[in-house]
Amino acid sequence: MIAIYPGSFDPITLGHLDIIERGVVLFEKVIVTVMYNPNKRPLFPVEKRIEQITKCTQHLPGVEVDSYKGLTVDYAKLRKAQVLLRGLRVLSDFEKELQMAHTNKTLAEDVQTIFLATNKEYSFLSSSTVKEIAQFGGSVSHMVPENVLRDLREYYR
Repeated sequence: MIAIYPGSFDPITLGHLDIIERGVVLFEKVIVTVMYNPNKRPLFPVEKRIEQITKCTQHLPGVEVDSYKGLTVDYAKLRKAQVLLRGLRVLSDFEKELQMAHTNKTLAEDVQTIFLATNKEYSFLSSSTVKEIAQFGGSVSHMVPENVLRDLREYYR
């Protein structure tokens, strides 16, 4: 079974990586897909995010990294994926993600959404939080993979 793990991943965090690592145990392939979100102003260009994700998932068999501009369910159909994989941190994530899952179901009846609860040590973590802390010189070494940490330090110096 193929799963799509969509997101902006700007940047990828250890919370995202945790979902990917657990996803490869459940699915034969996890396609981590950097999605275009017109409501966000990304820190890193799509190509850089793909590079970051590829580097920190290279040890995981069954992971592919890609990007897509359009509806996630259309991409899932294109890639013949049966599942959209989503991580949940807190209750507010569940409300938003459940609404999106129901919406996606109206667009693609044969694509399921599966939620994985994040491990508790990452329940506070978001890419926005990482960027804000890094911007003001705080330590994010416990929040992102080493290659992303280097990129953030380079960007904010």
